[in-house]
Amino acid sequence: MSEFYCYCLLQKRRSFFSSAHLRSRILQTEYEIVRMFKLPDARSNFSDARHGRRDWIGRDSSRISELDPSKRELDQRFIRILKIFKWGSDAEKAFDVMQLKLDHRLLRHVLATADIDIGTKSQFFKWAAKKPTFHHNSMTYMSYIHALSAANLTGEISKTISEFVKNPSCIITPSDLSAVIVILCRAKMVNKACSIFYQVKSRRICQPTVQTYNTMITMLIQLGQFEKVHELYTEMTADGNCHPDTATYEAIITTYSKLGRLESARQVFDELKEVGMEPRPKMYTNLISLYFRLGEIDCALDLFQQMRSSGCSPNVYTYTELIRGLGKVSRIDEALGLFCEMKQRQLSGDSGCKPDVVLMNNLLNLLGKSGHLDDMLTLFSQMEASSSQHPPNVVSFNTMIKALFDSNSRGSASGVRYRPSDVDSWLEKMKTRGISPSAYTYSILIDGYCKTNRVEKALLLLEEMDEKGYPPCPQAYCSLINTLGNAGRLEAASELFNELCENTCYTTTARVFAVMIKQLGKSGNLSAAVNLFEEMKRRGCKPDVYVYNALMSSMVRFGKLDEARSLMRVMTEQGCKPDLNSYNIILNGVGKCSTAIGGATEALDMLRWMKENVEVDGVSYNTVLSCLSHAGMFEEAAKLMKEMTVLGFEYDVISYKSILEAVGKIDEEKDPNG
Repeated sequence: MSEFYCYCLLQKRRSFFSSAHLRSRILQTEYEIVRMFKLPDARSNFSDARHGRRDWIGRDSSRISELDPSKRELDQRFIRILKIFKWGSDAEKAFDVMQLKLDHRLLRHVLATADIDIGTKSQFFKWAAKKPTFHHNSMTYMSYIHALSAANLTGEISKTISEFVKNPSCIITPSDLSAVIVILCRAKMVNKACSIFYQVKSRRICQPTVQTYNTMITMLIQLGQFEKVHELYTEMTADGNCHPDTATYEAIITTYSKLGRLESARQVFDELKEVGMEPRPKMYTNLISLYFRLGEIDCALDLFQQMRSSGCSPNVYTYTELIRGLGKVSRIDEALGLFCEMKQRQLSGDSGCKPDVVLMNNLLNLLGKSGHLDDMLTLFSQMEASSSQHPPNVVSFNTMIKALFDSNSRGSASGVRYRPSDVDSWLEKMKTRGISPSAYTYSILIDGYCKTNRVEKALLLLEEMDEKGYPPCPQAYCSLINTLGNAGRLEAASELFNELCENTCYTTTARVFAVMIKQLGKSGNLSAAVNLFEEMKRRGCKPDVYVYNALMSSMVRFGKLDEARSLMRVMTEQGCKPDLNSYNIILNGVGKCSTAIGGATEALDMLRWMKENVEVDGVSYNTVLSCLSHAGMFEEAAKLMKEMTVLGFEYDVISYKSILEAVGKIDEEKDPNG
């Protein structure tokens, strides 16, 4: 029996043909479609039909055994049709002619096929929903949602998930809910994820498990939505049907650490132990980090001892937080001791104590800040060694370059000073290793060259930075504008300032405004400084404390103390808190803008007020000491100097010499014959 004859037998059921010629042409077209998508073993199947076996055409794929090899072929027919016709009347016609039976497994297979475009998949999914004998279930919905997620179609994802949740025939499992949450959060639809979570929970479509809660919490943490994590955890514990596990506690301690809520973090940590769970290294590490950030150094070290005594082994992340925290408070020897301890644990077989590049960069940073450049270079050489498993990265080079520049201003612990040209070789070394300088690298270099009087080199680097496509760096512009202004090149400084403002639309350059206002004031152009301050506000750039201080300093320089005081009141009303420098500026103005004795007395009174309300520094004392010196109030000056000695503040050399000279003159007047 021929293939065409077998196919014609199947068409006897169709009675809609009105024309013999049309009937013949349609049969011919349908026969061509059958031959196009026939099975590789179609001949044997037709042969088997002569022996009484069922023909493959019209077979219900949902009833075929999983072991039947023709089931795979049936799937491939759908795939081949969709690949050739994409979607439209031709594809639907092919499905009708082939009499292929649609089932859930088949639909999921089509949706999971990578080389079918998402538009075709979407149309196929919607076409299936219109079939009277087919209804989507949770598995087909989830397959479609995953396909939409892979194509980043956020709008369709949101719409389909809402439809999925509202479909009464779909049973949503906790794992489905977790997957939906992950997809929505990755698509930056956090509010939608929360809405779906609470919608499913409130309608009791499915009861979230601890794993579902953990998924939600983890995704919120990754997106920095820590307040939402706190709210979710509070609801979870109040529910009573779902109890936190170790992963939950770990995530919540991480959240409270990020929020800086020490008491809440400690409470959760204690609760964890009360329910019989053992804290993990990450929990200890997060709490240690929080203690350091809040200045609770001893508490951090005590917790580290508890960690070791409880049998919980610290890992490289724990040691990194300890070394970083101790380095910030200049406890260098203790930090280095912990590094040696970690190395010993690694040699003893503790794989969790293997140093990584983050820890090594923290070591470089603390050695550089403490002036131990020789030790820093040795450590960097170890990182560069061919056998090193933590080779230097861009952060490592940035740290080294900054330390070299800083050594020129303060010197190293060994007394060695490095030439600015040494930095050039480090930049070339960095490029040779295939490490591209970052925007921060250029910022460090420009600032360093400005401080070492190589402003032309700094300007060339700014051009190079622009050529490489880096966005304008306000910190680099600050250094250049300040250096050019100090050198009397105000016009060049103004050009750079205008260039930056044009490129950033006045939105992120408050610190640069402060530098420009300061330079305008120093050049004797107070009106231009005030105009720039007002222009800044009109452009929508909010002044910060540095901007206010720059303008107040300019006002004081021109003897306008009342205007400076008025500006400080405005500053406070606008929610910008004055810092110590703000008060020192006004204190300096008090001494300069009044009569000698009156100004010195008022300055002394202001210093007393400051000591009660803010933490004063040596500048505050020396400002008043200078006022007392000029006013000839030597007794008060002597008392103030004793107080400075007790507090560890050094005298201003000029004020100290003027007081000694004045005292000497008084002694000569009292004893002219001496």
